[in-house]
Amino acid sequence: MTELDSLAASKPAASSQRIQLSEIALIGVYEISKILTAPTRLETTLANVLNLLSSFLQMRHGTIVLLADDGVPEVAVGAGWSEETLPHSPLRYPERAIGQIVATDVPLVVHNVADHDLFDANDVAVLASDGVKVSFMGVPIRAGDRVVGTLTVDRIWDGESVFRFDSDVRFLVMIANLIGQTVKLHRVVARDRDRLIEESHRLQKEITKLQPTPTSKPRASGIIGESPAIRSVLDKISIVARSNATMLLRGESGTGKELFARALHEMSPRASHAFVKVNCAALAESVLESELFGHEKGAFTGAVATRKGRFELADGGTLFLDEIGEISSSFQAKLLRVLQSGEFERVGGTKTLKADVRLITATNKNLEEAVRNGEFRADLYYRISVVPLLLPPLRERSSDIPLLAARFLEQFNEENGRELAFSKQAMQVLKSCYFPGNVRELENCVQRTATFAADDAIVAADFACGQDQCLSATLWKGKTSADAWSKPIGGLGPFSGAPAPAEPYRETPQPSPRALAPSSPESSAAVSAESQGEYFDGAGSDASERERLLEAMEKSGWVQAKAARMMGLTPRQIGYALRKHGIEIKKF
Repeated sequence: MTELDSLAASKPAASSQRIQLSEIALIGVYEISKILTAPTRLETTLANVLNLLSSFLQMRHGTIVLLADDGVPEVAVGAGWSEETLPHSPLRYPERAIGQIVATDVPLVVHNVADHDLFDANDVAVLASDGVKVSFMGVPIRAGDRVVGTLTVDRIWDGESVFRFDSDVRFLVMIANLIGQTVKLHRVVARDRDRLIEESHRLQKEITKLQPTPTSKPRASGIIGESPAIRSVLDKISIVARSNATMLLRGESGTGKELFARALHEMSPRASHAFVKVNCAALAESVLESELFGHEKGAFTGAVATRKGRFELADGGTLFLDEIGEISSSFQAKLLRVLQSGEFERVGGTKTLKADVRLITATNKNLEEAVRNGEFRADLYYRISVVPLLLPPLRERSSDIPLLAARFLEQFNEENGRELAFSKQAMQVLKSCYFPGNVRELENCVQRTATFAADDAIVAADFACGQDQCLSATLWKGKTSADAWSKPIGGLGPFSGAPAPAEPYRETPQPSPRALAPSSPESSAAVSAESQGEYFDGAGSDASERERLLEAMEKSGWVQAKAARMMGLTPRQIGYALRKHGIEIKKF
């Protein structure tokens, strides 16, 4: 309850004693000044002022209209205004009467709106809809020397004296002056806020221009994986892509060498030109020469027209030679000349041609051993191995298996109209597999399993290894050492020019995929006989056997069954070997 309400409640009725007008004005100004200083939205503040005025001016309606800088009404607020009701019931006010107040800058008093020409029929219908006589009072709202709006009220005319009208107008003028100062302050604050926002945006743009553009992590289409091993390879490729250096991609079969070669091309300045690929192992020497260098019409039987070679087709772009280790010695000399001078002739031609080509080669062969055995030219080896890069096998990026498997299954679903998905147990089976064939073998496994899946959810029992029918286990049966390409040859570490340590190189047995499949009595017997001969036939020293056992047990967290799978043995054989070498099982 305001002080005005308390005062009105304590006074006798109007018929016995009227509240002194000066006392009302003083209390009203005090209460309204408190409203105007409250930190609220301007429209809400003005509506609260009108609500307070209605409590002692006996008004029916009240409006406050504020004008924009061009004189057009910008804000119109009435008593009881709220943000929820405004869009649904726009405020109507007597426009001609308000226009006169703004134009003349003097208050307007009308005893009966129905008899005045400033109010049309619509205005009368709104102000005096019940047929009663309604009086109208309006005063200008000033901010400095400008009129920024109007304050108007209307009430039933009961024949009150002119003196009452004059006192109410003087009171409204005081309130209008307070409102004008508040409006001026709000507009100054709004202008300062807009100016600061604009300045902030300008400074932000300037800072953005001065800051170096952040380099995003390298991305390439077709390469799936977020493991540190893949991220490291992509980071190196993004660096090498900026130059024209010849690159040699090395890695086991199925690691995706072609995808990484394409990624290097896409990240390089040559991305807008052609990416041409040739599998050197799939073509005979004579055919390979024609494919790479082209041929003239009539150069050989079947050469019915002149044909450009892959070097010409890749001019300005990238040429990818896969299985570079399989080309013959005679063709190595021809290729070396092209790499040294950039010049070549078509088969059957005499004109020397040149091509601007970025060369990327790939192999899963141990080129160092081939050079030592005289199977590969050393000068060609140094020419193509300017920037060697080893691609990680799938077993070194097992965290990428779920992503790869999900992508392969998605492709299968798209091609076959299925909606298959891996169960949690099925994904665990994939993550625990060794996959000697790497990504290519994983894709084969997913497609085969999805083909035979009976339900929409692929479970662990759907995999071939769960049925003792794993083709990979048969293919890699008996493989106990790393592929030849990964061995250090001639005192060199794998894929590096650094000398190997003085310590003799020791092969680490690779686990066989068959060890991951559930064992049957027959398979266990076969494994037992074979593994016994491989690991404990006395060919190696007891010290080397003990070291291999300790290494497997430490890697498996001293879980015998897991160590057995890693070494391609049965748990019974692991137990026998531990007892033989006196290795005590650690308990955690």
